[in-house]
Amino acid sequence: MRAMKAERMLQSQGFGSRKECRALIRAGVFAVDGVVVEDPFAEFDTGALAFSVEGVEWRYREKAYVMLHKPGGYECSRKPQFHPSIFALLPQELSQRDVQCVGRLDQDSTGLLLLSDDGQFIHVWSSGRKAIPKVYELTTSDPVSDDAIAALVAGVSLHDEPAPVRAAACERLGERALRLTVTEGKYHQVKRMIGAVHNRVETLHRSAVGGLALPADLAPGAWRWLDEADLARLRAFEPLGA
Repeated sequence: MRAMKAERMLQSQGFGSRKECRALIRAGVFAVDGVVVEDPFAEFDTGALAFSVEGVEWRYREKAYVMLHKPGGYECSRKPQFHPSIFALLPQELSQRDVQCVGRLDQDSTGLLLLSDDGQFIHVWSSGRKAIPKVYELTTSDPVSDDAIAALVAGVSLHDEPAPVRAAACERLGERALRLTVTEGKYHQVKRMIGAVHNRVETLHRSAVGGLALPADLAPGAWRWLDEADLARLRAFEPLGA
């Protein structure tokens, strides 16, 4: 834990430039433990520090770790081309912390998306070489045969891939529905794998990454901080040497 001046602390949490944070504090809208603080140079121990800005409660976090239930029709980009950005679903303070997507979902895909401003965390959980399981629930345009399921588990050939790509697990959920687990993280992997067995993905939803599942009570478009239990579930799958 370390002491930090109020203006610097607010800046680190995404509330603007040092000058803007100083102005917020002097405007009397910053409080610690319910007590208004108007001195931007007052120092606070950041360990478990709870504060509010304009009546909104916050907790100091050295690094931001967030989950978002991505809805369809959003792009995982700060410069979207055809659809709104998923960053429009987050509070401005998180965007100003420069959180980044940990891996991506296509604009028409939904489900669990992780975001962070921790470069090492992003690298580990985005890497396609780390064998991190990601679980997808999907529907297809045509019925899925038993032979197709067997092929997905055994490995299918994809264009520009030197070796067959296989699913770590494949479970039938219905005539046109599967739960597919992949670990390689290749570009459009699930859609290409389904294409390789002569079918087409109609809907695609990521329900889990590593040991972390999308909470049933997190609505599409909603986000929340990852708590220590969430991070522990992820780390249970963290590859050796990551």
